[in-house]
Formats: sequence, C-alpha cells, structure tokens
Amino acid sequence: MTFRHRILHLSDTHLNSPAVNAPAALARILHDARHVPDLDLVVVSGDIADDGSVQACVDVREQVGRFCAERGIPHVYCTGNHDTREAFASALGSGHLAADGADIGAAMSGASGERAAVSSVNGLRVITLDSLVPGQVHGHLSPVQLSWLRDVLAEPAPAGTIVVLHHPPIAVPTSPIMDIVNLRNGADLADAVEGTDVRAILCGHFHLQLSGLLRGIPVWVTPGVVTRIDFTERPQWERAVLGAGATVVDLGGPASPLFHVLHARDPRAGEQVYLVDAASGADVSP
Repeated sequence: MTFRHRILHLSDTHLNSPAVNAPAALARILHDARHVPDLDLVVVSGDIADDGSVQACVDVREQVGRFCAERGIPHVYCTGNHDTREAFASALGSGHLAADGADIGAAMSGASGERAAVSSVNGLRVITLDSLVPGQVHGHLSPVQLSWLRDVLAEPAPAGTIVVLHHPPIAVPTSPIMDIVNLRNGADLADAVEGTDVRAILCGHFHLQLSGLLRGIPVWVTPGVVTRIDFTERPQWERAVLGAGATVVDLGGPASPLFHVLHARDPRAGEQVYLVDAASGADVSP
C-alpha cells in the first residue's frame, strides 16, 4: 500500500509579542493557505506563546483549530523556548488534537513534566519532543525523552514517522548565533533516530527556511509566522523583518519528502522589526 500525506508546517506564532501583531500574522498565513489542497495535518513546532501564557496558547489553538475543523484534519503542537510546560498542558494537553479539538495524543509518562507525545494520522506516526530548557534560548533533549523515543520507534509505523521539535539539530556555519541557540545534543537525537522509520524531522526556532541531514534523515526548519530572519544582513548582525511563512510537506512518492514554502501576501513584508548585534546583544533598531 502506498501512503501519501501532506502537512502544513507552521512555527513561531509568538502570540502576545510586543514587537508585532502576531494574531494578524497567523491569520494572514492561514488565510493565504486556504487553497492548499489535500492537507492531512497541521503542525506548529513551538514558540506558540511569546509570553508563555495559557491565553496565548488558547488563541493559537482556536485560530489553527478553526482552519483544521473546516478540513476535518488534526493539529499538533510542541513546546518552544518561549513556552511554559504548564501553560502548554493547560491549553493543549498532549499537543495532539483531533479536528474537533479532542486530545488524541499518547503523552510520555513520568514526573519530569516534559511534553513529549505521539499520535497517528492515517498510518503516519507523529512524535512531538520537548526541547525546552526553561529560561534558556537553546534546546536540549533529556535522557528520559530519548529513551522514550527509542521505545516508540522500536516498531515501525505503516507510513513511517515524522519527529517534530522546536530546536533544530543543524546550524548554518556562518551564522553568528545558530550553533549557540540550536539543539545542544543533536548527536544524541541522531543516535536515537538512526536506522528507524523516521522520514523527516520538522523544526522551527530559526525563523527562516533551512534544510539539512541528520545521519541521512532530512531535517526541515520552517520560516517563522511572526517574523523572518533576513540572512542578507552583514555578518554578526541579526535582522528580523515582517513576512509570515509556512511550509507544505509532501510525504510519499519518488522524491519524498518534498518541502515548499508559502509566503503570506503581506504589503509590509520585508519591513524591519529589529536589528541586533549578535556579538554584544545591542539592539540598534530604529
């Protein structure tokens, strides 16, 4: 049997951000994605709430939930560095929600409070990991999560597996910050997924599109909803501009996985939000 799945991958909605109108950015990309056909799932890979609040998580759940309810498809979330585990659990439960909002995820058990979970969408196994390190920008996966991940992956799924986490296990060598703020123990994740049925690892955090390989497994970083990082800025500087983005991920077929980016039709796209000296942290935004 040949399985095909199409995923709309969002990240970094940052609701309640003081810098931009984050609800409008999310509404814009969802509106402009309304004609994408044959979607099976929407994924939001972290930094749901800029302020870590329950209400911001609820607001994202409601916006994305309406989009998914109209299509009869599930929506799945993971934590990011701006989120809090308590607010995430209160608003989103396991993070794996059916089209009607019911919680369909099997959460990792244990006393750690980490929000890792798994569900299935038409034979495709969807695993969310919790790379949040409270109070820090970088990510890390605990030994408990990695052990749980190995146990889940021990038996293949009919259509394979995707892994969703906020912090990418890859970085652009010339970036002044990526290898500082990414997943610190990417090699441990690689050890856990190597030789399994994982077909793609979907991440956010960087606010730009990026692809790479982790022991031969495709890693995709989707652009941010709230802002995108402009890589044409001078070395050492990080420039963020307006312009919501998302990715359509196609699984199945001879070229699988395929990733293509959507850009919201925003008349203010490209307008600077901030400009920061990555070495000193000085913000020189006008």
